[in-house]
Amino acid sequence: MNATVPRLIRRSVATTAVLSVVLLSIGAFEHRTASTVLAQAQVQAPGTARDWEPAIRKFEESDKTNPPKPGSIVFTGSSSIVKWSTLADDMKPLEVVNRAFGGSQYSDVDQYAKRIVNVYRPRAVIVYAGDNDLAANSPKTPESVANDFKHFVQIVHSDLPDTWIYVMAIKPSKLRWDQWPQMKAADQMIQAFCQTQQRVQYIDVATPMFAADGSLPADLFVADGLHPTPKLYAMWTTIIKPILLQRFGPNANSSRSDRRSNHLAA
Repeated sequence: MNATVPRLIRRSVATTAVLSVVLLSIGAFEHRTASTVLAQAQVQAPGTARDWEPAIRKFEESDKTNPPKPGSIVFTGSSSIVKWSTLADDMKPLEVVNRAFGGSQYSDVDQYAKRIVNVYRPRAVIVYAGDNDLAANSPKTPESVANDFKHFVQIVHSDLPDTWIYVMAIKPSKLRWDQWPQMKAADQMIQAFCQTQQRVQYIDVATPMFAADGSLPADLFVADGLHPTPKLYAMWTTIIKPILLQRFGPNANSSRSDRRSNHLAA
């Protein structure tokens, strides 16, 4: 009886140790995959719709206590803009307001455009979407995404014909690499449309993301393989900010006046 008890204790300790190893392994796996699962969960299931009304109302409530400055530049779209936490500082001295909502698609941005863009009467709007539209298992096509962007332009310019609209290219990513050909096709259609429009400009933030050998550097993305790291946001800043400063920066008016004077003098 006395010999049996120690054996039972040793077995219990060994079993506990094995269970601990298993649980730790599961925990490590869950830690590695949790961000990826969350990224995938942002995509709407085919045939379903997400309720963005609470997010939009939160913007409106914020505007009551802290209204954006007149003439601000609006950034809107999906989570790659939502997570751009340094956006306001990155775009200084330009005044910008972030009205993106994570997981959204172009059709969602269209639905709320008047409440998150037009209401501010901005000098310009920069939109980033399409990423979620063409994620795995989405029923959308490059054509439908391009058409949704065209609708966005119509909505904004119906109220604000003088507002500039800048559309960021859909970015490639590690998580959605298999969908990149469709995203690239949508980018090409959107770019072609922009070339036919007044005050609409395509900004290619996708091509510079590739390395010289055609690969996609892993350090441009956080653990989920989808959302940008500070390095990628810094890259986007170097692409987008000069375009905005040229037209809306402190010296933009004087530069245009100088060009007009030079033209008259000639």
